[in-house]
Amino acid sequence: MTGVGMGELVNFRQFKKRTRREGAEKQAAANRARFGRTRAERLLDERRASDADKLLDQHRTNGEDPS
Repeated sequence: MTGVGMGELVNFRQFKKRTRREGAEKQAAANRARFGRTRAERLLDERRASDADKLLDQHRTNGEDPS
């Protein structure tokens, strides 16, 4: 039984701070992925959506919304 001893000591205050920091970093990464887009990227997405709507409107048979 060599090398077996007491468990590792843990400072709860430091543990709480570390877990809070890690949680904040995960939240920040999620926010960067969700909101971290440049203006050019947002405009490009808006333009693509409007082009898709125009293309869809061109394929209507009688100018009315079929749904």
